[in-house]
Amino acid sequence: MPESVLREASQAVTEVAGEGVSILGISHRSSWFRNVLDEAEENIRGLLSIPPEYRIMFLQGGATLQFSMVPMTLLRGRSDPAEYLHTGYWSGKSITEARREGPVRILKGSSLNFGALPSASELESQHHQNAPYLHYVSNETVEGLQFHRTVGRDDVMRVCDMSSDFLSRPFDINKYVIVYAHAQKNLGPAGVTVVILREDILSRVSDDMPAMLDYREHANMRSVYNTPPVFAIYITMLVLRWLRKEIGGLEAMDAMNQAKAAALYSALDASQNFYRGHAAVRDRSLMNAAFRLPTVRLEQSFLEQAKNHGLYGLEGHRSIGGIRASLYNAVTIEAVMNLCAFMENFQQQHGRESELNESASMKAAL
Repeated sequence: MPESVLREASQAVTEVAGEGVSILGISHRSSWFRNVLDEAEENIRGLLSIPPEYRIMFLQGGATLQFSMVPMTLLRGRSDPAEYLHTGYWSGKSITEARREGPVRILKGSSLNFGALPSASELESQHHQNAPYLHYVSNETVEGLQFHRTVGRDDVMRVCDMSSDFLSRPFDINKYVIVYAHAQKNLGPAGVTVVILREDILSRVSDDMPAMLDYREHANMRSVYNTPPVFAIYITMLVLRWLRKEIGGLEAMDAMNQAKAAALYSALDASQNFYRGHAAVRDRSLMNAAFRLPTVRLEQSFLEQAKNHGLYGLEGHRSIGGIRASLYNAVTIEAVMNLCAFMENFQQQHGRESELNESASMKAAL
């Protein structure tokens, strides 16, 4: 979280200015909270230049619930398969849920270990114009992969899970029918999910849809169909305000994120393969850098020493191990430079050990 947001939020936990009550006790039906929702929506519309024919909703259930709500709305009852890009851990999770609702065609590239994203030419031969929609994940957090282009063809509706890079850079909402993102990356604490949906999609919702899974109910009730996560939405509103007023918009945020990623990847590239990045250079994520060290023992030592230097949360995802540095919006360039300095010092201390281990392995192989 940005420091300014943390300061204001901590005050609100004690007492919301002018309300005489803690944010934790304020009613979700109050005019104060209605204003919070309205400002949050206004900020998202302003940051992305979203036209009025798109609805913005603040829902619950994380991106995981959207794995189900999207196909329940767009795929149920269809005979043509929806297209799902399988590019990593999280896109794989979405496919499992979509298959419960209808046929799915999986699109993938030639990378066997999700070390690269499929190119436009690789996907072109796999796309089908009769697909109800194309679903993809813009940033795979586990593998450190990110699409730096809009995927798909314009005659097939696009749906995108932008959970881990939403509002880290500009994008054209008009190219999508649904974009969704859970908050616990660039937006706020866990508990709220932003859904941006083109209004005509509401007419596709079947009448037998459970109300809690019906986009129409949430759109008509303006995100208060049931008791919403007031605190999480309030923090999200503060972060959105920070993006607009302190950062100066998404172009400025993107420039900052580009600079942070460039510094970290430069440190990786300068290490002479001591730090070994997982992602292909062209597909490197600006949000998550996944890399390995020469041995698991060195990785464990790296993580332990990093904590002693005030560097936390660097463990790689359990599915691939290694190290993962996340560079979300609120991470400062100073923090990234501290990490880079630590990485250089760690290599100076342990690089010789790595060389000896590799030499021993080569001799054993001979």
